[in-house]
Amino acid sequence: MSALQSQRSTQFSSRGAGGLSRRIRCGRHWRQPGFLRVARWLGVFLVGPAVGQTNPIHAGFGFDRSPLTLESGFRTEAGGPFFYEHRGELAHTWALPPLFSYTDWVDGHATEYDFAYPLLTYDRFGEEYRWQLFQLLNFSGGQTQADAARHRFTLFPLYFQQRSPDTNQNYTALFPFYGHLKNRLFRSEIDFALWPLYVKTVKRRALTGSDQVLSPAPDISWLQPRQGEVTTFNFLCPFFHLRYGDALFGWQFWPWFGTEHQSISLLTNDWGEVEQIPGHDKQFFLWPFYEHQHRDIGTTNPATELLCFPFYHRLRSPQRDSTSYLTPFGLTLTEDRAREYHEVDCPWPLIVFAWGEGKTTRRVWPLFSRARTRALESNFYLWPAYTYKRTAEADLDRRRTRSFFFLFSHTHEANRGTGRARTRTDLWPWFTHQRDFQGRTRLQLLAPLEPILPASKSIERNYSPLWSLWRAETNPETGASSQSFLWNLFRREVVPAPVFAAPAPPPPPPAGSGNFLSALAGLSATGAAPGGPELPPVTPFAPPTKKISLLFGLFQYESTGANRRWRLFYLPRNASSTRSAHVSEHR
Repeated sequence: MSALQSQRSTQFSSRGAGGLSRRIRCGRHWRQPGFLRVARWLGVFLVGPAVGQTNPIHAGFGFDRSPLTLESGFRTEAGGPFFYEHRGELAHTWALPPLFSYTDWVDGHATEYDFAYPLLTYDRFGEEYRWQLFQLLNFSGGQTQADAARHRFTLFPLYFQQRSPDTNQNYTALFPFYGHLKNRLFRSEIDFALWPLYVKTVKRRALTGSDQVLSPAPDISWLQPRQGEVTTFNFLCPFFHLRYGDALFGWQFWPWFGTEHQSISLLTNDWGEVEQIPGHDKQFFLWPFYEHQHRDIGTTNPATELLCFPFYHRLRSPQRDSTSYLTPFGLTLTEDRAREYHEVDCPWPLIVFAWGEGKTTRRVWPLFSRARTRALESNFYLWPAYTYKRTAEADLDRRRTRSFFFLFSHTHEANRGTGRARTRTDLWPWFTHQRDFQGRTRLQLLAPLEPILPASKSIERNYSPLWSLWRAETNPETGASSQSFLWNLFRREVVPAPVFAAPAPPPPPPAGSGNFLSALAGLSATGAAPGGPELPPVTPFAPPTKKISLLFGLFQYESTGANRRWRLFYLPRNASSTRSAHVSEHR
């Protein structure tokens, strides 16, 4: 998968929401829905022939078209913050904040629609799609590389439906009366009738080396357990349940008594490798007052745990011992031999002291805390006035400082391999500032939602234009920069001069065919002596263009090197040009 597809997949899964797509595709061409075409032609009528062109136009927050600063492309804005079109290298966005936004990735693999986000949204990535109405009514489906096409309809939490060409994947559920679900609600399968009277769940599937159908006992063989699954039957959920699987059987009558036994067994995974499944024994009586467990039986680290709530808790294993008195608010003593540290809590997590090679902690909440492991560091003083967290990995060093949760936040991520870093600073609700690994920066004033939801692209598309009183962007790679105040009522930008490829030097004369004059001609053409290293071509200096627009474009100023141009009330004024005696190109 390409880096672009990976980026689109991450954004698609992180949003978890989408809107109804009415776009019609024909190869690489597409046709927008009717109401979008009407809105676009209405924009043409309102702002004149400027729409659809790529030439820069500055008329304040009435209309503005400018080249992008952080990437190649153009951005068009009209009506202040209530319309913009962004054509960048990776995506094309068309929006009417806060009512609607549409984004189409140029590779054609993803599309996003937002209608009054988060009320109605639509996401498509590849063949998969999902649209939802306030996360209660949603349609989803598509086809992945591993599965057949599926189409889901959900009216949460009352109705669930899935249809697929593979009829084994079909299901329907009408809660709480009757239903069958697959791969929903953290279970492989769910069957229920008159919930909570009867509920059957299958937690996982597995492959084993035996074809025998297991049954907990002959007198309940009618339950028909299926091999390789942990199946739980609930009657009057959650009070009584019966659970069984490969070498596993248990039952409970909660909260009075419950028991479960898992023998050591073998499992063949998806790669055909045989793995050992550890065993366990669990019992409880008058939960949560008494509980006793034996876990990880058959491994190198079997553990025994005893709980007599709230007086005593004990954990014993080859790698870790822990004893608590008056749990969870009393004294806890821990010796972790695997991670090489000792810890004393009284009570956890308010007062914690740990020491050793694997962990060092000094904490008296909420006054102060200093905790450090081999890969993590966490400190706070007068929590939540100041908190600091650091994660040090092999290729990434991430540090974050916060004050009063999202009131102030500063994040610094450094790539250890390249030495480059990116940062983000938020001061709610005043500003947000970002700097990426390429050194490109963006500053926005104001920012009431961005510090709270820093990873939301939908907030950036649909709401950030409404309160962005000041925007400033810089691109050190190209030398471009831009500043905008009150939706382009004042705008200043620096546009770098276009870069042209230097012409190839003429071929050198044939060896042995020249004299001193031919050698001198070859030195002048290639910039190097015959047979020596070739020098880089000399590129003439091209100064950037600086532009200023003020008061709906009534005042405009533009300068390129020594050339200056003025416009007052949209009328050009006398241009000025200054000659330099030091640079021959100016004469």
